Amino acid sequence: MAELAETSTAPTVTITSGAVRGKVRDGVSAFLGIPYAAPPVDAAAFAPPGPVQPWEGVRDATAYGPTAPQVGYPAPIAKLFENAIELGDDYLNVNVWTPDPSASGLPVMVWIHGGAFARGSNRVGIYSGETFARDGVVFVGINYRLGVPGFASVDGAPENRGLLDQIAALTWVQQNVAAFGGDPARVTIFGESAGAMSVASLMSSPLANGLFHRAIMQSGNGNTAVAVEDARKVTARLAGLLGVSPDVAGLGSVSSAELLKAQTDLALEATLNPDPEIFGSTVIEVGLGIMTMLPVVDSQVLPNVPEASIAAGAGRDIPLIAGWNADEFRFFLVPTGVAAQATPEFARGMIGGYRGAVESFDEHLAAGAAPGDALCMVLTDIAFRSGTLKLAELRPDDQTYIYEFGVPNDEAGIGAGHAVDIPYVFDHLEAGRRLIGPDAPQAVADAMHSAWVSFAKTGDPGWGRYLPQQTVQRFD
Repeated sequence: MAELAETSTAPTVTITSGAVRGKVRDGVSAFLGIPYAAPPVDAAAFAPPGPVQPWEGVRDATAYGPTAPQVGYPAPIAKLFENAIELGDDYLNVNVWTPDPSASGLPVMVWIHGGAFARGSNRVGIYSGETFARDGVVFVGINYRLGVPGFASVDGAPENRGLLDQIAALTWVQQNVAAFGGDPARVTIFGESAGAMSVASLMSSPLANGLFHRAIMQSGNGNTAVAVEDARKVTARLAGLLGVSPDVAGLGSVSSAELLKAQTDLALEATLNPDPEIFGSTVIEVGLGIMTMLPVVDSQVLPNVPEASIAAGAGRDIPLIAGWNADEFRFFLVPTGVAAQATPEFARGMIGGYRGAVESFDEHLAAGAAPGDALCMVLTDIAFRSGTLKLAELRPDDQTYIYEFGVPNDEAGIGAGHAVDIPYVFDHLEAGRRLIGPDAPQAVADAMHSAWVSFAKTGDPGWGRYLPQQTVQRFD
């Protein structure tokens, strides 16, 4: 992980909860681990995010804060993708990088990390925001509750607590980013995977209105929200594994470690036995055997599935970049050996519930693709490409810019797999070598990073809108 070394007088700024002291490297000021909400522990674990307790004096903000409770990635994935885990109560925190805390009116970018709503944090090395600050942007990386505390549908608790955390973080940005030189009227939110799905949710949520002005979705879609009754089936199964009642009292009575173990066992069971009677049909369909803790359609945060709300006008006039990687599912199925072992029968069973998927799979087989490769192609389309294009087509009168990322990591055999785009967007090729391979082209990083910065500054990434021209920008 890249660490910032202090090279000049430590900068200090005052925000709503008190003063914070950061550090400077190469002209960029970093303020790390600043809490934006109260620690979500004990009675607050399943409650909405609460206010930060103000502090006296100057709070040190030179080191990363804790991460949400989680388990590491399986070993084959962990070899490719870093996941920093540092347990601690004060994990609802933000990291801020700014070119000049004494400036004013700078564009702001807020990063929402991915990780299937169960993993990830703002302290992963390739998410370090100094490259954006170097180019004139105030960058904010946020944490939010994950897994059971963040997204399980629990009797006695508000739904979508992880999304409520994200909204609280964006509210914090509105109240405090000017202290770091940022303009609260020029906020771009962006995220990858579950972070991109969160962006779609925030675009469709009435509670997030006015908190941001542009959006970027990397490898997401607008259909990631499930029915409460299906999410409650997941919670019931989880509670059964723990031997407690499926409510706040029951789940609140077990330790974080016990919750994480049961959550991990549950995810494995859903992968091996995706029974809709146990896990709910929408959870199986939307989660694709990878995600079991998901946003739900409720009456407050998500009145409908995001793409339905967007079709009805939610997020209108918010310029949007959205895209996918050409080989998304190779990241999941190649390192784990699933692609190599897949048979046509296995693949057809996995995708049989999706309209046209089996026919598409058979077409890839007829064209000479191995079963595992054909399965990766079809799942990439189901989970990412088709959903992204549908979202664009639901916004025919708005500024929507579509891209496809195609630079492969041939060394790992994952092609342009899931998450391979992130080091390019952040211009952190060296920090991302395990994920992107040894021969990553700097020219593509220059192009993607500058497009994201341009979009945050002007609303124009440098290529034409998807509609009516139906332009797709390709980074390859």
